[in-house]
Amino acid sequence: MAVQGGLLATLVAQRDKKITPLPLVIFLGTKLVAYTFFGMLLGLLGEKITLSLTVRGILQLLVVIFMVGIALNLLNAHPVFRYFVISPPRFLMRLVRDQAKSERFFAPAILGAFTVFIPCGTTLAMMALAISSGSPLYGALVMFSFVLGTTPLFFILGYTASRLGEKLQQKFYVLAAAIILLLSAYNLNAAFTVLGLPNFADIGKKIICTVSFCQEDLKELKVGDQVSIFFQRNGYKTDGGAIRAGSKVTLNLINESGSGCIQAFTIPKLGISQIVRVGESKTISFTAPTVPGVLRFSCSMGMFDGVIQVI
Repeated sequence: MAVQGGLLATLVAQRDKKITPLPLVIFLGTKLVAYTFFGMLLGLLGEKITLSLTVRGILQLLVVIFMVGIALNLLNAHPVFRYFVISPPRFLMRLVRDQAKSERFFAPAILGAFTVFIPCGTTLAMMALAISSGSPLYGALVMFSFVLGTTPLFFILGYTASRLGEKLQQKFYVLAAAIILLLSAYNLNAAFTVLGLPNFADIGKKIICTVSFCQEDLKELKVGDQVSIFFQRNGYKTDGGAIRAGSKVTLNLINESGSGCIQAFTIPKLGISQIVRVGESKTISFTAPTVPGVLRFSCSMGMFDGVIQVI
């Protein structure tokens, strides 16, 4: 809703005075078809295409910029932000205006299909999963299931927005803009994590340690050449191990119950990326950074993270 809210707002704005759910149904139906077909293509190309961590992070940053633009457009901050609301080409818009039947069918259908070009962070993760499947059938099923799962709430919110009066609709847009800005900040933090940059938690800690005394307690850490990371439902948990700078390290990845994005484990600074499905375990080896500090790891979306101490 946050990323594709601009398209939905465009659809609502183009509605006639007679309120019916049909345009929303068409919008969501074509969206489902477009994503399923795109998932099939991603599955076909899966063996040859790999999204690097840097590309994923840059895509998330672009999504943040788009989200902020959508929010400022909802607030009518400046006319320039209207360009963030994607609408069909002008010749198609003229066709829609000229033919009454087209106004009810083709416009929502075109807008629904266009959503495939503006995926949010979660959608990007599903696209990455479709690519990694290497199967057109599995890729199509991934995107079909994902979009189908989001459809009920998308329909309810979209239909509610269309039923609101003008004054209430403006208040709805202000609330929507505030939520989008909060989500954009969340996505920005995730993008920083994926790119291996200091996230908001790191920045906050640095600020606190600037005005007060901070000292890491490393006495309880087990220093060695092996570290185990357990994938759980709510994130990652380490065995408390630390590694020596510049040493050869063996990392044991054990997925106990971590589903979704947690399965896609990454160490951005080292360019390491591994998918460990529920019930599986994997072992990887790498050379620790030569500079002491923390080595951050996260899921591929930057939603769940943790650190390994390098001493």
